[in-house]
Amino acid sequence: MTSMITTAAWVPRGFAAPFPSKYTFDEEEFERIAELAKLQLDDAKEDLEEAEAEAGAEAEAGEDGESEVKAEKSKKKDKKSKKKKDAEADNEDVDVDADDDLKEYDLDHYDDDDEPDADGQTMGMFGNVKSLAYYDSNADDPYITLKDVPDEDDDDREDLQILATDNLLLAAKIEDEMAHLEVYVYEDDSDNLYVHHDIMLPAIPLCVEWLDIPVSKPGVDRDSAGNFVAIGTFDPDIEIWDLDTVDCMYPNAILGQGGATADDKKKSKKKKSKSRKANDSYHVDAVLALAANRKHRNLLASASADKTVKLWDLHTAQCAKSYSYHTDKVCSLAWHAAETTVLLSGSYDRTAAAADMRAPEANPSLRVGVESDVENVRWDPHDGNYFFVSTEGGMVHYFDVRNCTADPLAGTGSVWRLQAHEESVSSFDVNGVVPGFMATGSTDRTVKLWNIGPQGPSVVVSRDFDVGKVFTTTFGPDPEVAFRLAVGGSKGTLSVWDTSTNAAVRGAFAGKVAVKPGREDVEDRLVG
Repeated sequence: MTSMITTAAWVPRGFAAPFPSKYTFDEEEFERIAELAKLQLDDAKEDLEEAEAEAGAEAEAGEDGESEVKAEKSKKKDKKSKKKKDAEADNEDVDVDADDDLKEYDLDHYDDDDEPDADGQTMGMFGNVKSLAYYDSNADDPYITLKDVPDEDDDDREDLQILATDNLLLAAKIEDEMAHLEVYVYEDDSDNLYVHHDIMLPAIPLCVEWLDIPVSKPGVDRDSAGNFVAIGTFDPDIEIWDLDTVDCMYPNAILGQGGATADDKKKSKKKKSKSRKANDSYHVDAVLALAANRKHRNLLASASADKTVKLWDLHTAQCAKSYSYHTDKVCSLAWHAAETTVLLSGSYDRTAAAADMRAPEANPSLRVGVESDVENVRWDPHDGNYFFVSTEGGMVHYFDVRNCTADPLAGTGSVWRLQAHEESVSSFDVNGVVPGFMATGSTDRTVKLWNIGPQGPSVVVSRDFDVGKVFTTTFGPDPEVAFRLAVGGSKGTLSVWDTSTNAAVRGAFAGKVAVKPGREDVEDRLVG
């Protein structure tokens, strides 16, 4: 595995800052990072101590049985040691002279920690970073004498500019065993897609969700509009980053045990250190899905391999409620557009369930079963009485909530079922602007577009984009880019397909496709 795009998400137009700011490392940021790093270091020390204790217990248990063997080895070692001493005696005079020459450098204590100075700083690696002098501008730095050099800040500022007609496209990527989030700028008018900046991640990313609310940003109204992203990985913590700040070192907030304060850490240690048992406060296994509530903007739902669904309050960065109504990994989530407190979830227990998050225990009001593990769930954005479920077996089900029974038998209550692919439907999306327009992507390496009519779906076009196994297919969020489909997969490449330039799509959605002037003769326009 050299490169792979695991998931992608669009950012609507108008939310990104025209000129993203560069990361500022000031006194307050230093203290915040130092606290986060200390908490992570304490956890690592605990893991090391536990491992050493277990290794010591195992060694002690087998010590009695190995005593005779050790005695025999000791005799052989004594003989070798005597021969070595005899050989060293012959070269003793030469070694003494060399030792005298090196003694002044005191190499025996080269790796010892330095003594702290009057300010408590040491000279170790990064030990005195706090005391370093830094200046906002080169003009203020007395050590820079070339004051007449043209300032390049204006050029850098122009390079970072994001226009009101641009969309951001977020792609979670693994490249050469390094995980990061690439923030693309998509310029539809000029057929351009490029990486604006990226964010380094601690583990393989599995899901991303764009947030329109500022999280843990000092001096900003917490209910104002923002441009942030939540990222779930193989680690149980959820990281939240500011997309309008370039070259950040640490996330704005961490939802989970990794974001606990020092006081919270001390309390949890008294009970049990780093429990791996599912609980009501944080996830203990990989985060597989995220869903932001667009009506109640401070609410973020998460699903995990620990079989729980959790509801987070982004104002406090704390878990507000935890639910355990699935019996296997929960892999997909979707909020209802009109009934904004109803959450749809899909699980490897081969069921999809809808529950009102206001209920004390949030027992599902309906639960439906399918023939294999669930991959994706989506509400129909044009009729809230229906929802979609895609499966590992290549099927897509369309359910009517009014006819669903409580018995989770495979396919019970479905309006129609579609064998969309021969392999897993690993990615799935329904167009929010054009009714009846559906896209599926599969591990069979193909992307298919569907037209959902009164009698059910019919395939419009099938394509192989040479992205490998398809892991993400998602439609543009704005009316201007509604026919743009972002596609990524196991080869690590991301493309944006203008489906409005495909002849079959034009025929299937005649009257709904708005082709820009000058592109009437363009066939299957692909950017990326």
